[in-house]
Amino acid sequence: QLQLVESGGGSVQPGGSPRLSCAAPGITLKYYAIGWFRQVPGKGREGVSYISYFDDSIWYADSVKGRFTISADKAKNTATLQMTSLKPEDTAVYYCAVGPPLAFVGPYDPQGLRHWGHGTQVTVSS
Repeated sequence: QLQLVESGGGSVQPGGSPRLSCAAPGITLKYYAIGWFRQVPGKGREGVSYISYFDDSIWYADSVKGRFTISADKAKNTATLQMTSLKPEDTAVYYCAVGPPLAFVGPYDPQGLRHWGHGTQVTVSS
């Protein structure tokens, strides 16, 4: 299974604006969505956002709507998640993933995702 390559994240203060990037080398994205999940210790993985390479549709979880912006560069096969106005509750490991759009929105089912990144830690703390 080809892996996605993630970058970005780190430690920021509340209100910070880090950016996550995800590259999908050698992966055909035209029929899928690319986006992010996040997970905190002791909790399940939750969908954060996706952008569809098929129809350019975009989705955000209610918890990040208005604060996060996802975009894609189809020529480079990459996606970016610009996070703003971060809160301590945004602290999590963020995982880039590729799969059908519904796999990001519905109850988490890892079998629905085709490719994963290694995860990157985002810590929001003063």
